[in-house]
Amino acid sequence: MKIRLLALGALVGGLLTAALSAIFYLADQLLGLPFVPYDLFDWVTRLLPGSLVTFGIDTMINTLLFLGVNVANSAKTAERASAIVQFLVIGAVVGALYFGIMHARRSHGDRTAGLIVGALVGLPLMGITLAVTQSTMLPLLSMAWILLAFLGWGWALNWAYGRLVSPAAASPDLVRQDRRQFLIKLGAGTAVITVVGAGLGAYLARSEQERQNAALADAMTHNAEPGSPRPFPNADDPVVPVPGTRPEYTPVKDHYKVFIQTEPSLIDGSNWILPVTGLVDNPMMLTLEDFETRWDSFDQYVTLRCISGRLGTSLISTTQWTGVSVQDVLADLGLQEGARYLFISSADGFYETVDIDLIMSDRRIMFCYGWDGNALPKDHGYPLRIWIPDLYGMKQPKWITEIEVTDEYRDGYWVERNWDKVARVKAVSVIDTVAVDHIVEDGDERRVPIGGIAYSGARGISKVQVRVDGGDWQDAQLRAPLSETTWVIWRYEWPFTAGEHLFEVRCFEGDGTPQIEETTDVRPSGATGIYSKQATL
Repeated sequence: MKIRLLALGALVGGLLTAALSAIFYLADQLLGLPFVPYDLFDWVTRLLPGSLVTFGIDTMINTLLFLGVNVANSAKTAERASAIVQFLVIGAVVGALYFGIMHARRSHGDRTAGLIVGALVGLPLMGITLAVTQSTMLPLLSMAWILLAFLGWGWALNWAYGRLVSPAAASPDLVRQDRRQFLIKLGAGTAVITVVGAGLGAYLARSEQERQNAALADAMTHNAEPGSPRPFPNADDPVVPVPGTRPEYTPVKDHYKVFIQTEPSLIDGSNWILPVTGLVDNPMMLTLEDFETRWDSFDQYVTLRCISGRLGTSLISTTQWTGVSVQDVLADLGLQEGARYLFISSADGFYETVDIDLIMSDRRIMFCYGWDGNALPKDHGYPLRIWIPDLYGMKQPKWITEIEVTDEYRDGYWVERNWDKVARVKAVSVIDTVAVDHIVEDGDERRVPIGGIAYSGARGISKVQVRVDGGDWQDAQLRAPLSETTWVIWRYEWPFTAGEHLFEVRCFEGDGTPQIEETTDVRPSGATGIYSKQATL
């Protein structure tokens, strides 16, 4: 009986928590109030050991790959779903405990006890939300809303307990019938609240995203040359990408997103001020306008890759970055003797150390405030992020809020979580397509176009080779890259032979160094190995 009662309490707690989640989500989208499940998830992931966090990331990515789902498009959705599930599990556990304790007390319901339980759950979550939330609502109003919501949740939990635990004098048949009817009504009621709240919240979120996309598209239209596409520097290159190869230039809306919170950090650029302090003669409080006007800007076509991506990952994208050289900013700061590192902090709790010697060796290292001719998108680090050629994205803070010039090295956020300290990009080549629907006719010969990308950070690509069914390696054609810091599009036309075939690809860096052919895991330094693809022709 007790196990069944605990299961009943878990069911009730889960149903009520699902409805509460939907109410929180609607309030977030409608009024800007905190969404507690996300705030709780963000707080927990910051506290967990690094090995457990990376295990979770690996498990999520492996699951998405197993299901054949695009990681870049779905990773955040999966993470947010995990946050909701965590919240529901907590609600179910509290519900089970409440039913068990009340049963042990032989109570048939106690409104005060329900309110106490609501407060015991709500008060800690108030503190957690206050510490991590990005809500723009007044803190006191947000905290009052959270407490009120959980008091209501606790009251409903006790009300459900009182209805489901009937007096002993009642007929057992009537007890079972009453419980069944009440559970049906409770399930239907919470389902309606959950569906309506989540549906309206999703509609509001989608409307806001469409508005932002329209604004971005309008800005891109105004920045483009009338009647002509973007004049890419390799537009006249004779090597044409094979149909099915990923776009050479990634639309901003499709650029992969990785951030350590469930939602991107939101910063008002008009009020944003960046303090740069430490071992400098001239400490500064810099605004976005300072970065846009004080130093000479430059553009750079950049490919950025996530260290957690597998060989054929979609967590890699290319766009044009705009910003100023970090060297120029440091020159105006006046570095003092002993200054060796920049310790950069971000709005989302991220932090990283950048070696000043590295900065001084490469003028391209930039404080970036623009992408694709427009302001840096909020999902990608607005108003400021740093770009460092040849390194994975894990070393490049976004949403920068503070910079300290120091003589002390400190491990960065992901380094503390057991990822590589240097995180230098590994050379990689990928087959995107075996274009069986675009066979090239050349006299009596029929050739199958095969295409993909190769990338080795800022070190360039000198050669790409393709092998079929374990035969000899054959050189592919290389399309001129957009810049020395982007991926290279390659093309190989293979003489057609019917049957099932195994295609493999490898690349060589600009100086002739071959990519690492040995297969290694993504952790701690990025995946290596030969990418292969099977196709039946």
